[in-house]
Amino acid sequence: MDVTLLGTGAPAGLPRPDCPCAACAAAQGEYARAATALLVDGALLLDLTPGAAFAAARAGHSLAGVRQVLLSHPHDGPAVEVPAGLPQPGRVPDGRELALLTGHRVRAVALDAPGTGYAVTGPDGGRFLYVPPGGAPGGLEAPAEPYDLILADVVGRPDALARLRAVGAAGPTTDVVAVHLDHDAPPGPELTRRLAAAGARAVPDGTTLAVGSYEDVPDVPRRTLVLGGARSGKSVEAERRLESFPDVVYVATGGSRGGDTEWAARVGAHRERRPGSWRTVETCDLVPLLKDEGPPLLVDCLSLWLTDAMDAVGAWDDAEWADGGERALRDRVRELTEAVRATRRTVVAVSNEVGSGIVPATASGRRYRDELGRLNAAFAGECEQVLLVVAGQALVLRG
Repeated sequence: MDVTLLGTGAPAGLPRPDCPCAACAAAQGEYARAATALLVDGALLLDLTPGAAFAAARAGHSLAGVRQVLLSHPHDGPAVEVPAGLPQPGRVPDGRELALLTGHRVRAVALDAPGTGYAVTGPDGGRFLYVPPGGAPGGLEAPAEPYDLILADVVGRPDALARLRAVGAAGPTTDVVAVHLDHDAPPGPELTRRLAAAGARAVPDGTTLAVGSYEDVPDVPRRTLVLGGARSGKSVEAERRLESFPDVVYVATGGSRGGDTEWAARVGAHRERRPGSWRTVETCDLVPLLKDEGPPLLVDCLSLWLTDAMDAVGAWDDAEWADGGERALRDRVRELTEAVRATRRTVVAVSNEVGSGIVPATASGRRYRDELGRLNAAFAGECEQVLLVVAGQALVLRG
């Protein structure tokens, strides 16, 4: 079964008409995308979008053989233009299955938002799932048989992919292709990087995918360190890398700091941003978590872990530092980095980059700066990917 993507963009396309944003300005040439529509084996058309006939011609196909047109978008989706000779578009009721004379079976999948998803099985047994923009499958039951191909709004609804992974509908060999792409993420290398972190990819308009054939599924880095200065966006970047995975354990190393209202507001903002399925653990005891089997860990942040470790060894007192405190801290850092090296879990850790700023005025401040630099370097040495976030932009240092 072949699926040709006549378009891969959001309902308004990319660039959006009359939008002055930087992402739309950059969405030219190969990065421009028409509204998403799928042509399946030349016989089934999912979503009839403006210009579909011309898009098919550009991809080397004709709509003359189309026997069924199905709509997935909410009722306020793109305007429907029915070229001459095409059957009138329809919609399959949720939970019902439509059998075509061509041998394709189409089952309507209920969503948690307006619209209809479609699970298509081809005459050869290949299976793919198509989810419209802004929606995620609802009422999923585990265990589920993994699809060969999933086409979904990975950028706008990463939790949809997380739900599919949670029940087994998205497996290790499932080809996940992002569609309905909008200006939420800049086109080009930045989009490729964000999707790769979710184990997904994007393809240009006109691409034909062979359902069930082997694809080089992007490898999700197992260990990632995200560095950045204050308010650089490093925590948002770290969270983004795991939001398409279920059952993430968020490790908060800062504690609650009872009575500190400003800190409580920061913690609350972080919690509001995170998916509801994530579990929070407040601890600086990271080694046991790294040694255990389990879901991905997001550690935020190593800077506060270091503060706790330096408190424990008396690092702020010169006499204690000289009398074994420095050696004890080195042992703690080595134990942590060895645990990172040996862990089988997916880990994303956040840390502050403080070495490029003003030299601290106190000896203790300079000691903390130096030790954090050493910790970041040691931790980064055990990670497949290291990012530096500056002004909300992620620069790949490794991986």
